[in-house]
Amino acid sequence: MRFFIKIISLLSFFLIISSNILAQDSPIVQWKNTTEKIGERIYKVNINGTVKKGWHLYSKADKGGDITGITIFNEDSTLTLKEFQLFSESVFIDDKALSKNLPVLYDSVSLSQVVTVAGKVPASFALTVNYEVSDNESFFAESDTQKIITGEKIILTAANKILIPSINIDKPITNCKTSSSPSSEKVSSKGLFSIFVLGFVGGLVALIMPCLFPMIPLTVSFFTKKAQTKKLGIRNAFLYGFFIFLIYILITIPFHIFSSLKPDIFNSISTNVYLNVIFFIIFVVFALSFFGLYEITLPSSITNKADSKANAGTVTGIFFMALTLTIVSFSCTGPLAGSLLAGAVDGEGGAMRLTFGMGGFGLAIGLPFALFAMFPNMLSALPKSGGWLTTVKVVLGFLELGFAFKFLSNADLVMHWGLLKREIFIGIWIIIGLLLSFYLFGILRFKNDTQIKKLSITRIVIALITTAFTIYLLPGITNTKYANLSLISGFPPPLNYSIYKNSKIEKEIINTNSSKNDCILNLNCTHDYDEAVKLAKQQHKVLLIDFTGYACVNCRRMEENVWSNEKVYKLLKEKFIVVSLYVDDKKMLPVEERFTYTFKNGTTRDIKTVGDKWSVFETENFKSNSQPWYAILNENEELLAYPCGYTPSVNEYLSWLECGAYYAK
Repeated sequence: MRFFIKIISLLSFFLIISSNILAQDSPIVQWKNTTEKIGERIYKVNINGTVKKGWHLYSKADKGGDITGITIFNEDSTLTLKEFQLFSESVFIDDKALSKNLPVLYDSVSLSQVVTVAGKVPASFALTVNYEVSDNESFFAESDTQKIITGEKIILTAANKILIPSINIDKPITNCKTSSSPSSEKVSSKGLFSIFVLGFVGGLVALIMPCLFPMIPLTVSFFTKKAQTKKLGIRNAFLYGFFIFLIYILITIPFHIFSSLKPDIFNSISTNVYLNVIFFIIFVVFALSFFGLYEITLPSSITNKADSKANAGTVTGIFFMALTLTIVSFSCTGPLAGSLLAGAVDGEGGAMRLTFGMGGFGLAIGLPFALFAMFPNMLSALPKSGGWLTTVKVVLGFLELGFAFKFLSNADLVMHWGLLKREIFIGIWIIIGLLLSFYLFGILRFKNDTQIKKLSITRIVIALITTAFTIYLLPGITNTKYANLSLISGFPPPLNYSIYKNSKIEKEIINTNSSKNDCILNLNCTHDYDEAVKLAKQQHKVLLIDFTGYACVNCRRMEENVWSNEKVYKLLKEKFIVVSLYVDDKKMLPVEERFTYTFKNGTTRDIKTVGDKWSVFETENFKSNSQPWYAILNENEELLAYPCGYTPSVNEYLSWLECGAYYAK
């Protein structure tokens, strides 16, 4: 009984730690504001802050450039900000943190900012205050975004309506559905099982990394030799493996809390421009570390704290031993677990996908410690550590580099930078594939590689597969009908995001010479829901809502592999008005169309971008926040069939479309 109490206590302890991770430290300066209208479309914003006792705020920038002082900005081009006025009197002190004589503010700060609005005045706008604070020891920058209420009322019109009363997600007119429709329970379980298996495979790969593989025999021997009895040694090793699994599960707890607070958090993560650029940089950094240029480790203080507790009692000590292994092996497992985390957020299931994925990852890492403790004779069957471990690490480095450009492509597509057009992206993958092939054949070497006297059969086979895949990619950079690479469909940018002005592959698919529009495969489409309803009524066609995203892999797979099918394409062209709503579109809405939406549960969301609007539109009307997501409506905006998600089967998707189109009559 005590054994289980200890486990529950440890679990509760870790839950508390995870919850504390979510709770950010309160800011040093607490801000509030009041607003007064002083002219036509001119507002004076009074901003007051209370500085935490024992701290001071730097009021002005210094000549050396160490601090910028207080700055206020707004990204909205419709707002003009004059230089703000600071009413609080600064005090010059010999600041110990920066070793300078600097002007600072204690206790409180008061300032005013005059804002001029161009065009229609919104109900509210935001001002961001940036500043630095110090307590003479610590020094860091803070930022606070203030919501400014103008007092103007926004009249809800067709341009900014969200909830469509005629849509009944629980009772569509027909029972038409696919295996990915929300009424199908098997889809969810199948998807979670797939992500679990993917995580398990990732964990097995992590096991053969240099920082983990040698630990298996050492740790198992430690438990079996130190234990007073064989049974106790097996139990301790089993606990060790279990705690590794548990730690990876607990890592995902904050995501469950976040997803309950904000349902579309995972879509925001997967399509956020800054996060995708950061992921790109991180993956490149990880790749270079795998190539042996440097070693990435977590701060030694973290490792030392976990290691110091590894002797604190039996069960507790084993838990911290598992935690120590997880931390010190970060340089190997971090990139793989990070790839899993980044991939799992892009799909239905959100936090649960993460939990299943990381659970599979942790199980694969923890399981060998338990198995080899039960059957110690199996240790002799393990291959000896050697140069092959370095080879595995380098190969993974090339794979990490390839995935890095996928994240950069996501940001490029969302922001329409035009940096990584489809052919450029594929070209980079071809170069990476060639370099990997050269490495596997022994032509290219890294500094930590051992001298290769003879290539193993396994290495030759992998090298040939890599070379064949690289050759397969070559047509992807051409303007031919062979450029549609179905094996990697969804990973490169879409076919219409091309360096060629007239894509021959799109013409081959649609079999038409009509002028190209901005719709996928030149379909009858729009990117505005209300316009789509008008077109459907005018042309007496069915409305197909396509919730999609510029960075959505499965959306591209559907378009390139399912929509391009001759029968599906013909039906879409003749019977449907397609409205493609991009939930990750970062384009700002016109001022008069921005507003704060109140959800059914009472929470609010500021609708500022096109993506904000369609993301909330999907969540509120269709109880989903995944992409792709498809819904069929008639002219009266009534749901004709159960919505569906990613459906790779052409026949299944075609039947669903035909069913919806038939009952629309």
